[in-house]
Amino acid sequence: MRQVVDPGIRDWDFPRGIASVALMVGYAGEYGVPVARMLAGTGLAEPMLHDPDGQIDAHTELAVIRNLVRELGDRRPALGIEVGRRYRITTFGIFGFACVSSPTLSEAIAFALRYLDLSFTFCLPVAEWADGEFVAWVHDESVPADVRQFLVERDVTAMNQVMSDLLGRPLPLTRAEFAFDEPAHADRIAEVTVVAPRFGMGHNLFAIDPAILDQPLPQANEHTWAMCLSQCRDLVDRRRARTGIAAEVRKLLVPGGADGFAAPAGIDTVARELNMSTRTLRRHLDAAGTSYRALLDEVRRALAEEMLTATPLSVSDVAIRLGYAESSTFIYAFKRWTGVTPAAYRRERASRR
Repeated sequence: MRQVVDPGIRDWDFPRGIASVALMVGYAGEYGVPVARMLAGTGLAEPMLHDPDGQIDAHTELAVIRNLVRELGDRRPALGIEVGRRYRITTFGIFGFACVSSPTLSEAIAFALRYLDLSFTFCLPVAEWADGEFVAWVHDESVPADVRQFLVERDVTAMNQVMSDLLGRPLPLTRAEFAFDEPAHADRIAEVTVVAPRFGMGHNLFAIDPAILDQPLPQANEHTWAMCLSQCRDLVDRRRARTGIAAEVRKLLVPGGADGFAAPAGIDTVARELNMSTRTLRRHLDAAGTSYRALLDEVRRALAEEMLTATPLSVSDVAIRLGYAESSTFIYAFKRWTGVTPAAYRRERASRR
């Protein structure tokens, strides 16, 4: 049976930590590129590279990437491969620890896709299980053309490196295909993929035997995993704080019923409150990189977590108050948001208290 899992984000333009920039600046320094040249035009100062809680927007990292390619692209033909190999589990902080403590590679991949905005990727992976093969389609359509090949090579190499770290051994690929033409350093790419890569395919992908996905990871730890998941959820919530039109919509979606838990407003109602047509509202939200459905999911998730934690309402009652016609639909949505069922979430929170 064919199953496709999309990432939890729509594009690469999400806030991110400073660790990726620090890694690239460190790499460039090994080849004589001063920090000041790597940070030119970014507004970043060198001390910021050492702040573990530092956060930047994606365009700032993109500016550093362009500086790196300009400084070393001609001198280091396999630049993307070399930089990609530097990304290890520890580079990703709590996101990496959540992956490494996951029960299986399949669980780690599902988590990584759900919280992809805690990574540093610019190429967006879409997972597909089909015909006895697991395929990761690596989309680069929205990546700027001047750094596209570098970022495909960097991100694919980093994904391979991290999954190899999770397994504790090199990840065996069954296929590796790239949209760009065969480069002079194709042998360096083959060192990563092991299987002979194919070029000029019009898409990027790598595939593995799905039997590998369900093998227990060597550092799996259920308690650590649960703790890391909670911290990742909190971090994502802070990073996804909304501004502009999205903030206005989100505010209108938060219910104002007597008990604080009335169903969120529909999109037509929200549009009227903002004195615009539904079509115009959809267009503004799309320009802001979000949608009514995405914001509704955020509000529903926050309300669901609050009701499950702070009230004795049954799962069925919570579903009704959130505007779901069927409890099963709510349960499916909640598991998609959090990775657990509403009942399991309630038990986990109760045990902590």
